[in-house]
Amino acid sequence: MIGKLDGDARAQALDGLPLWQTTADGPDGIARRFTFPDFVAAFGFMARVAILAEKADHHPEWSNVYNRVDITLTTHDAGGLSQRDIDMAKAIEALVD
Repeated sequence: MIGKLDGDARAQALDGLPLWQTTADGPDGIARRFTFPDFVAAFGFMARVAILAEKADHHPEWSNVYNRVDITLTTHDAGGLSQRDIDMAKAIEALVD
């Protein structure tokens, strides 16, 4: 079972993801807004993330409005932010770098 990140482990993991914010409401996790030139670019990004998520068996909570994609990562089984979320966020970041 995946454990929830707390204390120093949580702080250290989040240091590597400066563009992600901890969630203030809802489940304990991290969130980020991505903005693209248009809907097609945003949807293409979502398709690439979907492939990563399916391979990792770890699916984001997300929404899309035109050129924006909002993603929240949390591990419900762990009761909050876990290393799986950190790993997924890093994989997502690699898609936009």
